[in-house]
Amino acid sequence: MARATQFCIGLENKPGVLAKLCSALRRARVNIQAISVADSADCCWVRMVASPTAKAKAALTRGKYNFCTQRVLTVRAANKPGEMEKIAAKLARARVNINYVYGSTGDGSPSVIVLSVSNLARAAKAVGG
Repeated sequence: MARATQFCIGLENKPGVLAKLCSALRRARVNIQAISVADSADCCWVRMVASPTAKAKAALTRGKYNFCTQRVLTVRAANKPGEMEKIAAKLARARVNINYVYGSTGDGSPSVIVLSVSNLARAAKAVGG
């Protein structure tokens, strides 16, 4: 479990825009650890945890992207049934609301789960950090 910086980036909802963003991050040697994209008719919001944070922030600024940052909780969990349930139950017992969640995994490796929560300190304590 760790606290991380999430980037929220507003993009036009059209072909090639996400590729351009990812290219700018690649050129800056920034790794995308987890990503979520939610769309509407004309725009979309990209939420991502990327590192190193300072390089990601510099690349987004240099590319003139509209973005903000938010502190989130990242949890490594086994890639098997019931793991998200365990995390959600721990947070519920601690009276921490989960605003949203997304994640990333690869075959044979732990999942990285990103959680936006109502109380980051209490959430970190509840899941073991």
